[in-house]
Amino acid sequence: MENNFTEEQRYLKAKKKVKDIKGFYSHFLVYILVNIFISAIIIFGMMHDGNESFGEVITEFGVYSTWMFWGIGVFFHWLGVFGYGSIVSKDWEERKIKELMEEEENRNKKLLNK
Repeated sequence: MENNFTEEQRYLKAKKKVKDIKGFYSHFLVYILVNIFISAIIIFGMMHDGNESFGEVITEFGVYSTWMFWGIGVFFHWLGVFGYGSIVSKDWEERKIKELMEEEENRNKKLLNK
């Protein structure tokens, strides 16, 4: 019975993690789409109102300020979902080494099969 309980706990934990990851990717997609729209409106408005060229307008802080400030929020959301350890932990290093070794092995197998 205890085994079923721990299995259910692991399932619920994994389900929550998947929900958190989906939430982050949704947030990131909205961040990209909304900021493209906002930047386009700002660029169009500044070019339409004055005699500024695209090159001059694109250097204005207002064009990319929402990208920067909202990007800070997206970064902290990423950090909350994936955690700081996902980029610097020993576990990450070991997983990455195994992944690269497997890729190399698969590449060699493909070459031998040709």
